[in-house]
Amino acid sequence: MTAGMDNGFSDAFVQAARLVLTLDPGLLEIVGLSLKVSLSAVFIAALIGLPLGALLALYRFPGRRALTLLITALMGMPPVVLGLVVYLALSRSGPLGVLGLLYTPAAMIIAQTLLVLPIIIALSRATIAALWREYEETMTSLVVTGPALVRTMLYEARFELATAMLAGFGRAIAEVGAVMIVGGNINHFTRVMTTAIALETSRGDLALALALGVILLALALAVNLAVHGVSVWSNLRGHHAPV
Repeated sequence: MTAGMDNGFSDAFVQAARLVLTLDPGLLEIVGLSLKVSLSAVFIAALIGLPLGALLALYRFPGRRALTLLITALMGMPPVVLGLVVYLALSRSGPLGVLGLLYTPAAMIIAQTLLVLPIIIALSRATIAALWREYEETMTSLVVTGPALVRTMLYEARFELATAMLAGFGRAIAEVGAVMIVGGNINHFTRVMTTAIALETSRGDLALALALGVILLALALAVNLAVHGVSVWSNLRGHHAPV
């Protein structure tokens, strides 16, 4: 029995290696959709989250502290709960049901965007708040305010903010609960790496699950290395006062 199980696992590893090394079309399709969904979500979240994070860091207004606490709390929202909220909003009886987005890649992008958005807002707020202590006197003397101030601070913090976006991508690419609920894990349409791993493991198809797992681990390692590289580069370059 033990020998048979060992042979089964060995065969699964061999087949997984073959799928990766031969660039199996089915494998590439799943990986490609995963990257498309996660990168789109991070891009949209960055467009919204970076300016909001800067506003929270640079300006004081009524409710600012409460909003900051809410965003921090949302960073820990269970993905399945978020998926359920998006599902209810996009279902036929929901307020956005008329759009017909449920069980499509667009629904998955929406779910991942909402999942990543609090992370990017919170990290960008903390980054720019720390940088503002160094730049406040210079910006005040140059009378840089409003949108120009936000743009300047985002530019000066670009390397640190890249770390926030990488962290968001790492969170998105590894997500399974929310995308399973709103995407449905439909073959050749909404099946991404995490949902495929869960499905193929339950089916006993360990080869495909292992191949996808190896790629997912490689992506996670690449993100971590990129975060470390950006952090080191940022520390080496230091901060320079704007001209």
